[in-house]
Amino acid sequence: MAYLYLLIAIVTEIIGNSMLKMSDGFSKLLPSIGAFTGYGVSFFLLSLTLKELPMGITYAIWAGVGTALTFIIGVLYWKEGFSLQTLVGITAIILGVAVLNMPKWT
Repeated sequence: MAYLYLLIAIVTEIIGNSMLKMSDGFSKLLPSIGAFTGYGVSFFLLSLTLKELPMGITYAIWAGVGTALTFIIGVLYWKEGFSLQTLVGITAIILGVAVLNMPKWT
């Protein structure tokens, strides 16, 4: 169940991020409400996830996957820039999350 909470927390974080962009500095009411709601639900579900999973791994997955998917949405939907540097950065984040989820090497 913890991984389901984490998945939904990631999705609602991405929704919150997108609404934050749409809110135009909190000058538009509905996207502003969407941003607060998305982040609120995301943090609530993240707290439920932390009841069962270690904090470091949980946060790495939530932040890493959320960052990568938000970046992809930025490029595809918002037509934001894409470069080799950003690809290397996102790849490093994904690799970091993968390494953190590997069994201990000792």
